[in-house]
Parts: sequence; C-alpha cells; structure tokens
Amino acid sequence: MLAGAAISAGLMLYACRRNNSRILIVLFTIWVIAPFAALVLAHVNSKRWPVPIQVVLYRLMLALTLGSVAVYGANSLSPLSTKGAFVFVVVPAASWLLIAAVASAAALKFRQSSK
Repeated sequence: MLAGAAISAGLMLYACRRNNSRILIVLFTIWVIAPFAALVLAHVNSKRWPVPIQVVLYRLMLALTLGSVAVYGANSLSPLSTKGAFVFVVVPAASWLLIAAVASAAALKFRQSSK
C-alpha cells in the first residue's frame, strides 16, 4: 500500500510537472493518497475483525494498488493531453466508491453468516 501510494503520488507529480499552482498540486496529492491512507487505517484496525473480512480487505488493498498504479502510469507516460488531470480526479473517487461497496458487501455477508 505504501509503495502504491508513493508511486501514485510520484506519477501524479510527474504528470503535473508543468503546473505552477502549488496549492493545486498539494490538493491533488492529498486526493490521490487519501484512498491508500484509508485502507492502511482499516488494515491497522482490522486485527480484531473476522478473518474473512480481513481477506476481503487485503484483496481490496492489492486490487486498488495495482489498478491505481496501472491507470496513473498509463496516463502519466502517454503523450501530454489537456485531460490528463481528469484521471487523477476520477480514480480516487472511484476508489472511494469501490472501498464503500466492498466494505458494505463484506459487512452484510458477515452479518448474514453470523446469524
């Protein structure tokens, strides 16, 4: 997760290298790193969770890391376009939606199986 967050932030900084707005770069960096930070916090708190929920969390962490790095890498290494920042807005938002959906589904499944 930490490597994925660092690589994602690095690719974002590389893609924004010609942008002179420091505050915008800081905000983008926070936005890109936020889903990784949330999953790291979930991992820290997951020690008391049931094992199946932990497995779902670990798989989500891997999928989010690999997916984000792949999308950011493809965007950052492609020829510059005017819509390059779009990816750095949409991927974290999609990551948050994925985290919420997987967490809800895992919690619902756990509640149903514990009854």
